[in-house]
Amino acid sequence: MANQKQYKTGEKAPETGKYKVDKLVNGNNHNDNTEIDLNEGDQFPPSPSENEAAYWVKSS
Repeated sequence: MANQKQYKTGEKAPETGKYKVDKLVNGNNHNDNTEIDLNEGDQFPPSPSENEAAYWVKSS
């Protein structure tokens, strides 16, 4: 899915759904395919595996 909107750790989810880490903010690679469920207005957390700020994308 090209041009997916990214959401940064600390931002609020625009809609309820499943989200996954696209990449880490610090540029490091990640091997985290964990999906999380967020409700509209929930805050995006750090990456579950690295505990680092991350860019999230909607997965479903």
